Amino acid sequence: MPAHTPSHDHPHRWRLLALLCLAQFMLIADVTVVNVALPAIGADLGLSTSGLTWVVTAYTLFFGALLLVGGRLADWFGARRMFLTGLTLFTAASAASGLAAGGGMLIAARSAQGIGAALLSPAAMALVLGLFQGPARHRALGVWAAIGGAGAAVGVLLGGILADGPGWRWIFYVNLPAGILALIAVPLLLGHPLRAPGGRPAHRAPLDVPGALLLTAASAWLVYGLTEGSWPWLAAAAAAGTLLVLVERRTPRPLLPTALPGRRTLLGGSTVMLGAAGLLVAGFYLSSLHIQHTLGRSPLVTGLAFLPVAVAVTAGAHLGGRAVSRSGWRPVGAVAFALAAAGAVLAPTGGLWTGLVPGFVLLALGLGAAFVCATTAALSEVAPEHSGLASGLVGTSHELGAAIGVAALASGGFTALPFPALALALAAAVLLPQGSPSPPRPTPWPTDSGPGGTRHGPGRLVDQVGRPGLSGAVHRKAEKRRSYLAVLARFDNAPRRRAGQGRPGTIGRTGPVGRTGPTGAAGGPRGPPPRPPSPGRIRGRRRRP
Repeated sequence: MPAHTPSHDHPHRWRLLALLCLAQFMLIADVTVVNVALPAIGADLGLSTSGLTWVVTAYTLFFGALLLVGGRLADWFGARRMFLTGLTLFTAASAASGLAAGGGMLIAARSAQGIGAALLSPAAMALVLGLFQGPARHRALGVWAAIGGAGAAVGVLLGGILADGPGWRWIFYVNLPAGILALIAVPLLLGHPLRAPGGRPAHRAPLDVPGALLLTAASAWLVYGLTEGSWPWLAAAAAAGTLLVLVERRTPRPLLPTALPGRRTLLGGSTVMLGAAGLLVAGFYLSSLHIQHTLGRSPLVTGLAFLPVAVAVTAGAHLGGRAVSRSGWRPVGAVAFALAAAGAVLAPTGGLWTGLVPGFVLLALGLGAAFVCATTAALSEVAPEHSGLASGLVGTSHELGAAIGVAALASGGFTALPFPALALALAAAVLLPQGSPSPPRPTPWPTDSGPGGTRHGPGRLVDQVGRPGLSGAVHRKAEKRRSYLAVLARFDNAPRRRAGQGRPGTIGRTGPVGRTGPTGAAGGPRGPPPRPPSPGRIRGRRRRP
């Protein structure tokens, strides 16, 4: 059995999922939490409009540019170690952001937050992939996708409440208790025995340093060029991307291997993630400006207006996860983006509570389902040793999609949102894979080479009871039954071994083990196969030879 296949489910996997989702929630919420508080930050620290832009983009710049590198480091050093490293850096940088005495210190601390987030996010997803198998994995990824969508909405709500309440510095201080809780609880619950996708590999592949540098530079220049509207930086990003393709074709171990299993589905799901994240974050950006500047509402009202949106994203992810299992990725993805386009059409037709909020809720409901389609499709065929890289690519698509969406759609308003949503609805039929997530096939438990192997005895019994996906108690009971029946089978064969007959498939008592034909010991006829022991009770039963 491969080393990454767990013998039974982790006893604390759902508690660990809650903690990992809490950490991911902090990362996503910090993308939008500062939007509502920017006026207060500028007045307190004396930042210009350009400086306020960097407060937002410094985080997304390093977060998006380094995610693939963080995914490769998670595969190289192990997901557990990189998760704790990234979470420590992110929590410390959050404290530094709240204590910032000037604009330069705040921007530097936000950059450090982005680096920590790039290390943390792919490692956390790799741990999720290692803790869950089969249908439970798809449910866990559905929760993970809902966190990605709802985190952006709750970030705006949280920013409005804290900016009108204790002050803008608390939008960073609120990360401290959550970060400390995850730092203490995750190692205690996870323990050391986990050897799953995202665990440390037996052989470390060398890191592609030129590819990592070029990828970081291309992503950073692209985000900067889109944020500043600078064509020279966009041209530099295109040149770095072209050089990256040429270098990766020549290197023996590229960041994204050409022969990577599931490469097509990974790229297709990541592209869908890029489009869905761009639509959602652009919607938040446009709505926040419209509510405060055009309608003249306060930051608190702006944050409260996004509360139904957070609920809609979570509900869409839940419904989308169930629909994907029944109908498949392509139909659900197409319907999800069509629903988002309908919401974008409805949003600008009325006031705050009669047009904008209902339309945005409908858009978020569709995009919540699209997040589930993108995440589960991208990771459906990825090999375990590449799970960190794959999760890093999905996260990179989310962050770069947010930057591209805001830069491309900010000038057009809500009237520009239906067109990319309809284009993505048509593209989902090509980008997403066919079919739906299927439950895993039962994996046989290792059987003995002697009597009671495949046909009679413990091997077949455990195949029927102890397959992956069942609870740990069922696995432990099956293991006890397997051991008990193996002892009974050994006692059943003891008289034949003493008589010199030997086991079926052996030559004598001390000869080589193996099936040699229709004869048993000393060339004589093979004895009858051992009778299958009666099930009986596992405990409190003895049997003498």
